[in-house]
Amino acid sequence: MDAADLDRRFRSYSRCIPPYLVSRLLELGHVEEVAFQAGRGEWFCARELAQRFTEEGRQTEAWELLDPYAATGWWTAVEAAAGLLEAWGRADEAIALARPHAEGGGREALAFLGRLLARQGRGAEGFALLLPHVGDAFLAIALVDVAGIAGRDEEVAALLTDRIEASHRCEDPACRRSDPSPAGAAYLLATVRERQGRVDDALALLRPGPLDSPVHGHEQLAGLLVRTGRIEELRVCAEELGNPACRLAELLEERGDLEGAIAVFRRPGASDGFRRFGAVQLAALLERHGRGGEAIEVLRALADAPLGAEDWLVRRLCTLYADQGRAEEGLAYLDGLKSRRGEEDWGFFEMRLPLLAACGRREEALELARAHPEGDTWYGASSVALLLADAGRVEEAVTVLEAHACDNTTDLAEHLITLGRVKEAVAVLQRH
Repeated sequence: MDAADLDRRFRSYSRCIPPYLVSRLLELGHVEEVAFQAGRGEWFCARELAQRFTEEGRQTEAWELLDPYAATGWWTAVEAAAGLLEAWGRADEAIALARPHAEGGGREALAFLGRLLARQGRGAEGFALLLPHVGDAFLAIALVDVAGIAGRDEEVAALLTDRIEASHRCEDPACRRSDPSPAGAAYLLATVRERQGRVDDALALLRPGPLDSPVHGHEQLAGLLVRTGRIEELRVCAEELGNPACRLAELLEERGDLEGAIAVFRRPGASDGFRRFGAVQLAALLERHGRGGEAIEVLRALADAPLGAEDWLVRRLCTLYADQGRAEEGLAYLDGLKSRRGEEDWGFFEMRLPLLAACGRREEALELARAHPEGDTWYGASSVALLLADAGRVEEAVTVLEAHACDNTTDLAEHLITLGRVKEAVAVLQRH
């Protein structure tokens, strides 16, 4: 095994058995095949089977699976092996395994070892390991985690405050991509202040302002407000910010106040951006509570707005129509959309197929898909195969996909596994 090749396959899922198909093989009882492939460089097989052996108390067998991978020096395998050692109460061995990689400067290894040391009562050592890397955004997160265990919150808070006050800007040509921005430092400092019980200071760092981020900052702010019971402040933030709105609706839903949760997203006077965001969230909320008809109305209004009929939204709407037993209405909507636009590209045409099948018109759907100008493409074949497989005609689905095996590798392999043709499935995955 080669570390670079393992990493390439791990990141791309190419020429290997992906995790969900490993799970499928084990689910169907093909343990011997998974074990065989684990010994031939199939990382996901080794990882999944090692976890299963660990749960069964078969530590020696689990280690025998992972050890050859860790021996290549590939960090992903080293981390998994060290994690098992720690779980087995062999923390010193886990530390010894990870340390050379951390000393070699690997960022992921440094973060892992720092946290591992802290978990084992060696917080001061973990803190000292990470302290020189406070200028690295990724490692600064680990440093803040370790500081809490090591009792070094004030020290790390001072370092983060310095970064905020320096008004570092990543637009500066000298800025490294890995450097923490002032906003990132503020979010980490807020974590420290909350941990110290200084909630007002934490909130001041997270409230919308010059350093605000539309994603992480809002999410952290909403979480803090929920944890500290400041619901009225959360309501104010939820008026225009997506994450606080979602957390407020979630909280109200958990408390049984469904109408209150609905009102969070159905607020008059909201900006266009929030209305679109809120409509999608509202539809999901209504559907969860058995009010699919209302969910359709919400999404339909959004799709009917000028420039509103984006493919992802129309697909979600069509799925709702089918789930609510109103597939004919879904087809009528697509007909109207096609009439207004004067054309229908494959993406929208493909949405017709499950609706036709839901109406009991599966053969018609198959004929239309096969006759379509793009029906003989790899994605056209995928749609045809899905219709066939859903009807239990898996052998036919395999035949269709085999003509485009390079582009439909995992779909083809999954159907072959369903048919019990496991060796063929593995060969397809490893070949393409």
